[in-house]
Amino acid sequence: MFGFLARRILIAIPTILLISIFVFTLQKLLPGDPVLAMAGEERDPEVLEFLRAKYRLNDPIHMQYFYWIGGALQGDLGISLRTQQPVLALIGEKLPVTIQLAVMALSIALVIGVPAGVISAYRKGTWVDWLANVVALSGLSIPNFWLGIMLILLVSVKWGLLPASGYVPLSEDPLQSLQTMIMPAFVLGTGLAATLMRHTRSAMLGVLKSDYVRTARAKGLGERVVVVKHALRNALVPIVTVTTLLFGELLAGAVLTEQIFTIPGFGKLVVDAVFNRDYAVVQGIVLCTAVAFIAMNILADAAYRILNPRMRDD
Repeated sequence: MFGFLARRILIAIPTILLISIFVFTLQKLLPGDPVLAMAGEERDPEVLEFLRAKYRLNDPIHMQYFYWIGGALQGDLGISLRTQQPVLALIGEKLPVTIQLAVMALSIALVIGVPAGVISAYRKGTWVDWLANVVALSGLSIPNFWLGIMLILLVSVKWGLLPASGYVPLSEDPLQSLQTMIMPAFVLGTGLAATLMRHTRSAMLGVLKSDYVRTARAKGLGERVVVVKHALRNALVPIVTVTTLLFGELLAGAVLTEQIFTIPGFGKLVVDAVFNRDYAVVQGIVLCTAVAFIAMNILADAAYRILNPRMRDD
């Protein structure tokens, strides 16, 4: 396992390097000048020149990249052009919010998607299977922004059960924090549940036809034991892999959902940074997101090998 992880990390290093080059280069191609946005309405030429020199914007693009990536390797992702705060501090402030939203959304997806996939596979060809597939297709087809708006109109405006927007840190008031996050987590979780349901159903259909399941039934074991202990346990490999990758996608930031519910997470941070041409923040967020997603991929591969002994290193 150690050799496998070492190889995966070595492969990830050039991947992250290429991503950093790609992100930095594309960022420079965006229209607009961040210095003009910082200088205010008067735009004194001396102030503009001072700002360009301060942030090394007059240097050649390759020198700007080397300066940026060198700082990133030392934990310095630059300074926000808009707030004058370190980018790493901004990311550290928003990351717990996104992690909380991702964990809640994934928990909802697992509670709904995995049991629905197991039941659908076990009842293949019946009305239960048909209904589960229709619900899963609906979950994949309904846009997050529409579902979020409908929930706000019904749950918050009409029924007054939950707050329509905002965020309260978990450390401040756990109950209020859960109340503000449950709707956006449900919006994200329903779409993920549909994906998990389809993968769980597919994996279970293959396992239920296997010889060891038929042998377990021939021994007289109950259906619940056969399905849960023998079938589901062996179908967990692709389910765990998909779940890990979905969590990585959630960490990348649910832009629309966070915008709709005014949640100060990664998604809202990157949207505000793009609108304000805060290049350092955008570059830092994308780089951290890429590293997190690659790390989740490595964890998914490691989980696959742990659950499937045939894939382990000698």
